[in-house]
Amino acid sequence: MNFLSNSPIVEVCAFSLESCMAAEKGGAKRIELCSSIYEGGTTPSAGLIQLAKERVSIEIHAMIRPRGGDFCYSDDEISVMEADIRMVKQCGCEGVILGILQKDGRVNVSQTKALVALAKPMQVTFHRAIDMTPDYLESLEDIIETGCHRILTSGQKNTALEGIKAIEILVNQAKGRIEIMAGSGINAHNAKLLLHTGVNALHLTGKSSRDSEMVYRKEGIAMGGLSEVPEYEVVYSDFMKIRAVVDCL
Repeated sequence: MNFLSNSPIVEVCAFSLESCMAAEKGGAKRIELCSSIYEGGTTPSAGLIQLAKERVSIEIHAMIRPRGGDFCYSDDEISVMEADIRMVKQCGCEGVILGILQKDGRVNVSQTKALVALAKPMQVTFHRAIDMTPDYLESLEDIIETGCHRILTSGQKNTALEGIKAIEILVNQAKGRIEIMAGSGINAHNAKLLLHTGVNALHLTGKSSRDSEMVYRKEGIAMGGLSEVPEYEVVYSDFMKIRAVVDCL
């Protein structure tokens, strides 16, 4: 199977209905739909998926991740992932995003392969769990074995720009057997540099924030227990930032 495409696309990581609509308005071709932005993304609600499918016409791929934290899951957590895949399929999504690792950090091939089979005919993206593995190129081969359609990666660094050399090596090693998508810190200033690696897609949030409309504000309480997470800030995807990256293609 060859996943080489003539032209790369932009995928937007969206955490709200507003951001889904901004993704389409900005010219993105695909949405990664998530919840829990400060945990790196978890499975979105059925209601959000259903409304997103009603409001936008581009592809929607849903995150399948039962919690934040590491990517080594219990049997019960795998059961939750299976149930969420069935739910997402019923909602009409075109794909899912997931990633499962063993305790030693290597890709859990058997569990991932089983979820790929369950997800059919939806596409499956193996997310940045690959960036947490001990052997990047071995992980590539393992993910190809699972039947996943693409990999989202930052080159085992915090941002894709920092990991650009590793991403280029991964693209060359893949030889079109699986799509490679660069993500984390993508913007109009570095998009062209990352496109030169030969990736099939760029993944970004296009994140902006605005002040809450709340007039009364209760100080000294953090709902998530983290004082550094602002309680009165609304995070959204800015279609202008998305359009600026799309224009780099």
